[in-house]
Amino acid sequence: PMHLALVTHNVYVGDGQGRVNRELTRYLLRNGVRVTLVADRIDEDLIDAGATWAPLHPGFESIDLLKVARFERMANAYLDHHRSRNRAGSPGAFDAVMGCGVVLSRPHALNAVHFVHGTWLRSPFHASKARPGINGAYQYAFSAVNARAERRTFACARTVVAVSAMVRDELVEIGVPSGKVEVVVNGVDPTEYRPLGEGEDAGRAALGLPEGVVLGLFAGDIRSPIKNLDGLLRALVDVPAVHLAVAGRPDGSPYPALARTLGIADRVHFLGFRRDTAAIMRACDFFALASRRDSCPLVLLEALASGLPAVTAPTVGTYTLVAEGERLTGTPAGLVVSGPDDHAGLVGAFTALAADPARRAAMGRAARAVAEAHSWDRMSAGYLALLERHAARPAAHPARADAA
Repeated sequence: PMHLALVTHNVYVGDGQGRVNRELTRYLLRNGVRVTLVADRIDEDLIDAGATWAPLHPGFESIDLLKVARFERMANAYLDHHRSRNRAGSPGAFDAVMGCGVVLSRPHALNAVHFVHGTWLRSPFHASKARPGINGAYQYAFSAVNARAERRTFACARTVVAVSAMVRDELVEIGVPSGKVEVVVNGVDPTEYRPLGEGEDAGRAALGLPEGVVLGLFAGDIRSPIKNLDGLLRALVDVPAVHLAVAGRPDGSPYPALARTLGIADRVHFLGFRRDTAAIMRACDFFALASRRDSCPLVLLEALASGLPAVTAPTVGTYTLVAEGERLTGTPAGLVVSGPDDHAGLVGAFTALAADPARRAAMGRAARAVAEAHSWDRMSAGYLALLERHAARPAAHPARADAA
């Protein structure tokens, strides 16, 4: 069977890219692929499932400049050693190598890209512009070093996988040939994230949510301006019929104070960091994510799987999923405003969803249909097909689970 080396920082639930890597690993193992995880941190139940772990320097959870450089150097050395064994004909040679972002400067079959530093560096919302001083200078240096490194890394990959059309366009913008780029959108577990069942109680009170109101949901980083929670709060001022639940770590966040300043603190419910987001989503009426830049947020797919109409913007990489709902069901899976600063558009979207429960329900059904077309198995099957294109040996496929 095919033997894959997956080179990445993290393979575990709780990290966005790490969750993608975990689900991909599980699928590959089920389908007869031997997987060696060249990574810092993994969910160790993957070892029980049959994966091999080659830890580089476990314990380094934050990704800073020192770690990026050290990880790449150690991963290169690991593969160089392995390839020398391969030339000698020793057992255990890899049939394919897959990297995730700036982790290698050796030839490899695939590189899965969730974020493009070269375009982020030029963004007006880059952290170096928002936070001048020592921290801003460090953020600029971090992006600049990674921007140079990613061009080198992507040149070493035979195929570069973009996790959204936005990422594909950004890769082409930094010089990756368009014919070298494939798009494989991230996935979701449609059993973990699902709508309320017939007659099922949302249980808002037990979740700390208000009853009897139209309730939107924002989930994500509430300390950074990138997610544009401030734009959602300002829109909420003009839509008194709507409440907003906010899930995210509050430490250092300016937004509880902003809600008080705007006079909407009674309609904005800060929930803190939560592990029961699937239940919270089932209890809400719609989801709002109009980030200033967001390549492929898993949380948007999770909301769609929960049957929530989405209010989003073209600066969210997977905003096209909303239109996909119309293709699948005849109804869009939400509403797309013109951009993160489209105040009138956000107000109009909130107002429209609050006023029309039947429309919300139809959009929710479309949202669920979209998510079902983007399961983890569907995503992973896309990666496996690309790997087989380059691998020396195909997978065994003992129990292939992807749909046609």
